[in-house]
Amino acid sequence: MGREIGSLAKGYLVLYNSVLSVGWLVVLVQMVQHLVNTKGQYDGVYDAVALPLQVFQTAAMMEVVHAAIGIVQSSAALTFVQVLSRIVVLWPVLHYTPGVEDTVGPVLMITCWAVTEIIRYAFYVCALIQITPYTLLWCRYTFFYVLYPLGVTGELICVYTAVFAARGTSLFSYPLPNPLNMSFDYATALVIFSLLYIPVFPQLYFHMIRQRGKQLGKAKSA
Repeated sequence: MGREIGSLAKGYLVLYNSVLSVGWLVVLVQMVQHLVNTKGQYDGVYDAVALPLQVFQTAAMMEVVHAAIGIVQSSAALTFVQVLSRIVVLWPVLHYTPGVEDTVGPVLMITCWAVTEIIRYAFYVCALIQITPYTLLWCRYTFFYVLYPLGVTGELICVYTAVFAARGTSLFSYPLPNPLNMSFDYATALVIFSLLYIPVFPQLYFHMIRQRGKQLGKAKSA
């Protein structure tokens, strides 16, 4: 978001990022309320936040469009991969695979997603209006040290729970024989999907570490 954009695009991005920051705050508050009301019972957390979680995480697909049309300085391909990974965990894994919502995975994942996104979208809004408090900048480039690993842990708990739940079922699978003479096994696909975290997560994590040094160093010298 470092380059100049038109006033219409800027206004749209301020609105978009503001709505999503508030939206993720709603997700976090509803989850905390559920945990307080149930004395820390994590089963049922997903049901308590399902609607806002689905709306605001799916809305992140617009970030791919933003990058593709050039109103933000991001790689459309990289943004697509990052958003798609969450969409896969949210919809086929968490929403449609039985039993996943009753594990500790969703609590870890949703907590980390929500805190990360509240900060990230608020940071984008401040950057657009060119008023970024150092505290927000520090949070943006520091909280990830804990939130990224914990969030990935929650995601992988969900994915591996789904693998075992899907084995021996026809959920999202397309077995042989069939007219296309090709098969698709949902459980196997999830295993492959989880293995992609091995090369991808370290790259994203160390990219954020490099960005932290760059951004905080720039702020201190300003």
